[in-house]
Amino acid sequence: MPVGRWGLGVADNAISITPMPFPEDRGLQLNRVGVLGATSLVGTCLLPMLTETGWRVTAFSRSVAGLLDDKVEWRRVSSSSHFVMEPLVIRSADQTATSKSLISPLAGEERISFWICIAPIWVLPDYFALLDAQGARRVVVVSSTSRFTKDDSTDPEERSIALRLADAEARVREWAESRDVEWVILRPTLIYGLGRDKNIAEIERFIRRFGFFPLFGEASGLRQPIHVVDVAGACLAALQAPCAANRAYNISGGETLTYRNMVIRVFSALCRRPRLLTVPLWTFRLAVTVLRRLRCYRQWSTAMAERMNRDLVFDHAEATRDLDFKPRAFVLSSEDVAI
Repeated sequence: MPVGRWGLGVADNAISITPMPFPEDRGLQLNRVGVLGATSLVGTCLLPMLTETGWRVTAFSRSVAGLLDDKVEWRRVSSSSHFVMEPLVIRSADQTATSKSLISPLAGEERISFWICIAPIWVLPDYFALLDAQGARRVVVVSSTSRFTKDDSTDPEERSIALRLADAEARVREWAESRDVEWVILRPTLIYGLGRDKNIAEIERFIRRFGFFPLFGEASGLRQPIHVVDVAGACLAALQAPCAANRAYNISGGETLTYRNMVIRVFSALCRRPRLLTVPLWTFRLAVTVLRRLRCYRQWSTAMAERMNRDLVFDHAEATRDLDFKPRAFVLSSEDVAI
């Protein structure tokens, strides 16, 4: 089927896709795309979108257990330094296939002109040689607004993340522009969905375990949670929108609410009465020290509490204009909180 630019809209909390024309005179393989980080949370939503809209997908990941199907060609990356794609058996009800290649395409194999990276952006430079060998012409990369919100954090680990994001974005732009490759950078805000994120899902798990949630002060800082399906939809739109070339977009959720109200929504989704415990910063610091001994809370920090009263709001008007980006409001489904 012909592949066009896809406008994305939301109705009843589900994404709808409307095809729009896309120029076909650029000499590119318009229906083949490579996906790095394909087993990530965003990848879980993106791969079906790509295949259902006519793309032939080659998915790259270091772990593909349990995700193989006959609609996606999987390549297991065994080493980013050597770019070796190990032999991979794809099994479905009616197909068994084995694929093996190095970074260069096999004889007779089509090159991959379009790419989406949903692995952490700082690993993409490790794969520049792979993209060079494949003749990449457009690369869509997912970064994060954390490059702005954590650059002045009191937590050195968070400041390091912000620096890594900014540095990686700069390296991607430099590499792409030196090779006349079109780049698109997407910076989502707080991603949630499917009970697998590191934001809302962590709040949910804390509530389930302890029955309450601690807040620092009024927790009046504004948030714009963005559903993972909307992030995946933005990747699909950015893949072909001609006007998106060589641009970076902040993509935020369709509703702005306070941190306190965001937590209350999680209680509601769990069918529980909100139990919010307002604590002073020193108490929060002590609690975090204890909680970080548990594996599932190792990402928590005192800086998280400090940001509860800070607005982390980003305008996505440019993404709406160029990508027809229309994110959903913050409504948690049973799937998002695993009821």
